[in-house]
Amino acid sequence: MASLSSLNSICIDPACFIKYQDDVKISKPKKLCVRASVASSAPQSVQFEDFKARKFEKFRIGVLGASGYTGSEIIRLLANHPNFRITLMTADRKAGQSIGSVFPHLVKQDLPDMVAVKDADFSNVDAVFCCLPHGTTQEIIKGLPSSLKIVDLSADFRLQDIGEYEEWYGQPHKAQELQKEAVYGLTEISRDEIQGARLIANPGCYPTSIQLPLIPLIKANLIEVKNIIIDSKSGVSGAGRGAKEANLYTEIAEGIHSYGVTRHRHVPEIEQGLSEAAKSKVTVSFTPHLMPMSRGMQSTIYVEMAPGASTEDLYQHLSNFYEKEEFVVLLKKNEIPHTRHVRGSNYCLMSVFPDRIPGRAIIISVIDNLVKGASGQALQNLNLMMGIPENTGLLSVPLFP
Repeated sequence: MASLSSLNSICIDPACFIKYQDDVKISKPKKLCVRASVASSAPQSVQFEDFKARKFEKFRIGVLGASGYTGSEIIRLLANHPNFRITLMTADRKAGQSIGSVFPHLVKQDLPDMVAVKDADFSNVDAVFCCLPHGTTQEIIKGLPSSLKIVDLSADFRLQDIGEYEEWYGQPHKAQELQKEAVYGLTEISRDEIQGARLIANPGCYPTSIQLPLIPLIKANLIEVKNIIIDSKSGVSGAGRGAKEANLYTEIAEGIHSYGVTRHRHVPEIEQGLSEAAKSKVTVSFTPHLMPMSRGMQSTIYVEMAPGASTEDLYQHLSNFYEKEEFVVLLKKNEIPHTRHVRGSNYCLMSVFPDRIPGRAIIISVIDNLVKGASGQALQNLNLMMGIPENTGLLSVPLFP
């Protein structure tokens, strides 16, 4: 029998089980139920016994900042998770309210009422999703019990250089020791480090859509690290749920809204990941835009190919790199990724095209900014941290139309 690290068709979804001994029903392999990627060097028998034990184990989950969009997405995804149950939810401004009163689409979920962070009891919690705004997270996480596994969806622990954090976020970092411990959680790139981590800095939405196609190509020396131009577009939910004049319907509808030109806070995060892949400083030209849609994200990336490389080389390398991945999909040649085809899902669709300018290529990458760009990737990471298949609770197909 193969080890868990080599199994390519594991999922713990009621519609798709693989036979383990005689306790569950056999189903034929399907494309959506693949690649759990639980890598381990432990003996096969130990891995199998550990998996059987954890299959029915319930971990107690806290959601800090449950009244925001990423918090509500965590709750939605966990509704179908067999191993996680929510025992704590915080929302300072909504303390004392039920989740159904804040998000009517979650009214049928049997969950505890939300409480203020200062009143939260973590004695009944094994792991935490921190969905709070940047700048507020550091001190809160610093005060949490050291036994907790934490996935932080804010930007507070993404930048390794705390000086750079202060420059881009306008305030000093208040948990410098924790910053040294944090692991950047781009799942498909840093899976091994994520498995052994206690604190994960969940990537931002734009950096996820950009780094997934670019990091493998940079590591393979197939593209130049100069003159990378990135044009990204996001649904308005990426700006959060807070009431802001710039996000009013009449300000956003029927138009494209460019913002953060040359100074968007995701720039240092993008450049940090690409520089690490290149082993040299990488500077990109990045311009984001808000689109009049609630969710979805597309990054169109213009790159200069390395001498002798072709778009076919780029395509084949991405195909090989992501061939065994569950959630990153390289489309067939000439197929264009569209945001509507990933809505509500944890998938990233991408493709590569030749530019009309010789020696250049165009890469298009699409994700749902609230799922693969936030809460879905956070759940994927916590699955890894807790030792269960990383696709658990994430196999919902995209919502279309």
